[in-house]
Parts: sequence; C-alpha cells; structure tokens
Amino acid sequence: MFRVLFLFHLRMKRRLSSDKENSSSSCEEQTEFFKRVLHPSGDSGDQDFSWAWLPQEILLRVLQCLSLLDRAFASQVCRGWNQAFHMPELWRCFEFELNQPASSYLKATHPDLIKQIIQRHASHLQYVSFKVDSSTESAEAACDILSQLVNCSLKTLGLISTARPSFMELPKSHFISALTVVFVNSKSLSSLKIDDTPVDDPSLKVLVANNSDTLKLLKMSSCPHVSPAGILCVADQCHGLRELALNYHLLSDELLLALSSEKHVHLEHLRIDVVSENPGQQFHTIKKSSWEAMVRHSPKFSLVMYFFLYEDEFGPFFRNEIPVTHLYFGRSVSKDVLGRVGMNCPRLIELVVCANGLRPLDEELIRIAERCKHLLAIGLGECEVSCSAFVEFVKMCGRRLSQLSIMEEVLIPDHKYSLDEIHWEVSKHLGRVWFPDMMHTW
Repeated sequence: MFRVLFLFHLRMKRRLSSDKENSSSSCEEQTEFFKRVLHPSGDSGDQDFSWAWLPQEILLRVLQCLSLLDRAFASQVCRGWNQAFHMPELWRCFEFELNQPASSYLKATHPDLIKQIIQRHASHLQYVSFKVDSSTESAEAACDILSQLVNCSLKTLGLISTARPSFMELPKSHFISALTVVFVNSKSLSSLKIDDTPVDDPSLKVLVANNSDTLKLLKMSSCPHVSPAGILCVADQCHGLRELALNYHLLSDELLLALSSEKHVHLEHLRIDVVSENPGQQFHTIKKSSWEAMVRHSPKFSLVMYFFLYEDEFGPFFRNEIPVTHLYFGRSVSKDVLGRVGMNCPRLIELVVCANGLRPLDEELIRIAERCKHLLAIGLGECEVSCSAFVEFVKMCGRRLSQLSIMEEVLIPDHKYSLDEIHWEVSKHLGRVWFPDMMHTW
C-alpha cells in the first residue's frame, strides 16, 4: 500500500512542474487522502500533514523496491527522503546495469549515478551483481567499477552477461586485475557467479587465500582458462562450499573425492555443463567409485547435468550408474543413450529431451518409468511416442508426476488411443486435468 502511495506522490510532484494549477488542486485532494490512510482514526491533531510522518523503516522498505532512477527522483522530494536515500541499509544490495544504447534495448545505470555510488556508498555494498550486454565497452565499464571497490567487503558477486562475448573479449590481465581487487578486499565472499569470464587458476588461488572460510557458492561454467587443478584447489581449501557449477572438462575423480572428504560439508547442488566445442570431441570418464563416494558423503545432493553434444559423442556417458537428479538434453539424443539413462540413473527426478528423431521412444520411456522411481517431471520436444506407450508410462509413474510437458506432435495415435482420447486417460492416472502442449501458429 505504501509503495502505491509513494509512487503516486512522486507522480504528483513531477506534475507540479508542468501544470501548477491542476496539480495544486490535485495535491490538496490527495494530501487529504494520505491523511486518512496514515491516520485512519482521523485524529491527526492540529498539525499540518507531512510526509515526514512516514516511518523511516517503511520508507526504506519502499525505496528498496524501486529502481535506481526512481530512488534518485525520490531523493529530490524532501530532505527526509534525501537522507533515507543515503542510508547504508539501502545500498547493501545493488545491481549495476551496463548496456550500450546502440546495441541493447535494456536500460542502463546512468554514469552520474554510478559515480555517486562509488564515491558515497562503495563501503556499504555487500550483495552486488553486474548485468552487461554483449559489448566490450559494457564489460570494461564493469571492470572499472570493480577496480574501485577497494573499501568494501562484498558477500556476493555476480557477473551476468546477457549475451556473448562480453567479458571474454576483454584483455585477460585487465579482467583479472579488477576481479583480484574484490577477492583481496572482501575477505568474506560467500557467493561468486563468474560464468563466461576469463578467470584463471592464479586468480582462484587469490580467491581461496582470502575467502576460503566463507565461500559457499561458486558458479563458473564456460571459463576456459581454469584447469582441473585450479578448481581442485578451491575444493581442497573451501570446506564450506555447498553449491558448485562448472563445465565437464573441469570435473575429475580427484575433485569428487575432495568434495567427499570428511572435512568438507555436505554438498547440496552440483551442476555440470557438458558442451561440445568441436564435432567429434572426446570426453573422459568419471569412475563409478567416485560418484559412489559423493553419494555416501552427501546423500541428498542434486546433480544437474546439461548436455549439448552430438549423437556420436555420448560414448563415455551413462555406461555405469550415475547419481544425476536433473537431466537436460539440448540437442538430439539417440534411443540407445536414453535406454542407458533408464538403466543407470536411479536418482533421476527431472528429464527434458529436446529432440530424438523419428524412432519411437516407447521402450525407453517404459524403462525409465520402471527404474527411475523418483521421477517427478518430464518434457519431450521433437520426439515420437505411441499413445499407448505414453499412457502406460503415466500409469506406472502415477500421480507423483508433478510436471508433464509433452508436445502434441510427439504423440502418435494407435489402435488404442487417438489424440482426442488420450488426455482423458492421462488425466485419470494423474488425478488432474491434462492436455498435451500445442505449438502456436501465428
């Protein structure tokens, strides 16, 4: 409610500058309205109405919900609001949006406001993220800001590229220098998201040397300058690490054993991106014993795997049991691979197959229903499944299927069910109304 009042008051103030007469009468009417809201009993004494009556903690909460530009406008309303604008509590969490108008439709944080933040509020920043577009200029601006954060102690830092290449186009030394400033001065980083950046092994050693006791989350997918030894250093020293995201080429038996050691806390979330850079790329194999050690140490951890491979590159995968819980195939995957998934992924909770080809997946789906007793969600894109096999799959999984996203084109009518009939049968086994997804045509 107070946010609505707050924004309405800002709108009234801006209107005053363009049309004094109309705004004057409107302001009087709305002031009476605000009096009734802030003093519902009607007992406001003989004092004139003042926005200073708004409790500071409520004003702070409202300002936290506004964009930076609206905060700046709010600071011009009155002295009290200007003081609230500079309260340290308001600047603990902040997102810098850096975009080039010529190449991006996103709003950007005004340079003058950035300068003011650095000068007056850098020491208050704790939870910071940078959202940049694909331009090198935006990435450079982010690094310039990072290099000035010498008097702050960040707890979380996120570098988000809305499109590639962004940070990857920067000179490596320039990026590392800026990032090292944060690593050295923070001392208490708990969350670090640096996907698609030129971070390297030496900079990770600086991170560990200054934040090993506090780091709990590390996301660094698509960081080509980091080696398995570099990420192993993090796992060996940061015993409080609970969430980790990285590319498959950084995954090793040694890393899993380090994460499974007695001195390491229970891992909660491990995300692995398996991406083919070149057709025909060879991938290493992780030992079954390493995965078993991981499950013994952290029996409830989630293993999320994203596959973006060509069909002939799946050779090393799913030959042995793997504790994956969430599995996503971004490219076409063969019947053979999906059959191995059904045999060797007993912890599977969610499965998404974007494409398979023109060979029905009847047997594979039935096998997955039989062996994956924890499956809760499945999505099928450009695949084929007979209506009878699909109904049998749903019947075997039962009402535990909380998410069932199947394109209508996937289902092939047979002698038992037509497309008009299948939704009734599936709905019966799910215990709720269900329809296949439809491709919109426009």
